Amino acid sequence: MTIAEIQEEIVEEFSIFDDWMDKYEHIIESGKELDSISDALKTNTNLVKGCQSQVWLHAEMDGENLILQAGSDAIITKGLVSLMVRTLSGHTPKEILSAQLSFVDEIGLKEHLSPTRSNGLVSMIKKIKLYALTYSVKANG
Repeated sequence: MTIAEIQEEIVEEFSIFDDWMDKYEHIIESGKELDSISDALKTNTNLVKGCQSQVWLHAEMDGENLILQAGSDAIITKGLVSLMVRTLSGHTPKEILSAQLSFVDEIGLKEHLSPTRSNGLVSMIKKIKLYALTYSVKANG
């Protein structure tokens, strides 16, 4: 499934809900489905700077695809990072770097998240794209 197709699927899931409390519940449920990141990967290197809560993002290559693992100590934040992992993990660094994460706006996250959570989401995206850039440079270097 392409990144665009995954985003369409997420937008469709969120369109079922009229109330933002239901959407938050769906975000929390998404976080519960995220495979837990191992304690060994909860390092300062993998810590996302700019998040109010602790969020860890780890990336490694599997063939040509970047595989992401993530976790957080906060339930909504874990749900947000799970949406990013679901959307971007398993794709090439090039696909990740060129991805326009339109679903974030389409489901209304930017307007409904607190400023600190919104900043944290931007920091998560930046860290994932930085991983993609790093692995892209290594592959072409």
